[in-house]
Amino acid sequence: MLDKLEAIKKRWQDVEVMLSQPEAMSDMKRFAQLNKEYKDLKTIVDAYHIYKNVFDNLDYAKQVLATEKDPEMREMAKVELDELTQEFQKLEEEMKVLLIPKEPEDAKNAIVEVRAGTGGDEAGIFAGDLYRMYTRFCEREGWKIELVDHTDGSSGGYKEVIFNVMGDGAYGILKFESGVHRVQRVPETETQGRVHTSAATVIVLPEAEEFDVVVNANDVRKDLFCSSGPGGQSVNTTYSAVRLTHIPTGIVVSCQDEKSQLKNAEKAMKVLRSRIYEMELAKRNEEMSKKRKTMVSTGDRSAKIRTYNYAQSRVTDHRIGWSNHNLPVFMDGDIREVIDALAVAENAERLKEGVGEDA
Repeated sequence: MLDKLEAIKKRWQDVEVMLSQPEAMSDMKRFAQLNKEYKDLKTIVDAYHIYKNVFDNLDYAKQVLATEKDPEMREMAKVELDELTQEFQKLEEEMKVLLIPKEPEDAKNAIVEVRAGTGGDEAGIFAGDLYRMYTRFCEREGWKIELVDHTDGSSGGYKEVIFNVMGDGAYGILKFESGVHRVQRVPETETQGRVHTSAATVIVLPEAEEFDVVVNANDVRKDLFCSSGPGGQSVNTTYSAVRLTHIPTGIVVSCQDEKSQLKNAEKAMKVLRSRIYEMELAKRNEEMSKKRKTMVSTGDRSAKIRTYNYAQSRVTDHRIGWSNHNLPVFMDGDIREVIDALAVAENAERLKEGVGEDA
């Protein structure tokens, strides 16, 4: 492993030199790729320095124990050797995870789509609860949220809400949320006090950059219409809302959140690029999922991934058997624990595949 880490450190130093060259910014696509590689490698190199220091200290303690005659020095070396061995084993496991090749999309911003599923009005209310949960989580992470489009539910919440999440590694963290979320509770609209089961679907897409997906302008039809809902003078009076239709794929994206037609068009194009990008990504994920035993992050939209049981104040993630019995706090955006557990499960799968050995 040390040879591999030394090679990574050498590559990091080479990339650092390339980024400092005057001509580095002449090709912005390559510059962005190098900059991302530099940041990714730096995380490994920083961990490697700690790992190497413990390795050297461990080696020295072994030498002392092998050559030292003084009983007191030998006892000190033995205690230090035991402590360093435990620390080294822990660091070695962490290094193995760091050496798993990162998915190239993980560093991107995310586009999240929450849609009401089965359950009528209650499904729309639950979709609104999920949207609030994600906005609170993003606030905790220090990420910026930008609403793209929404359709209000008839009794509150949303039939559909789409929003951008801008933050370092947002997609890599939020991708685990893709799938069907099921809620079991007495709806606000229920008069008999009966528990209903409703559902909402969450789709998380990596935000595609312009150089990730080239969309031919001739392949896109743009329609303008008046925005609807509360909002002010521009609502129902000016054609500021934008609908884009990608003719080759049939993908349709609308945006009416901004008063400016130009800003709505920019937001809609961002979502359109990401949906086209996701079509290719879905093909790759399908191939990967065939090799794995679980569906931790395949993005299968039909898979029931989580249940929110209000009567028992319990949330359960069915992919890894994780449960939490403090549902109000979870719904307030404290979802990092389950996301971290899902990331650990995915890394464990990839380590079993031996992916890390080829990094």
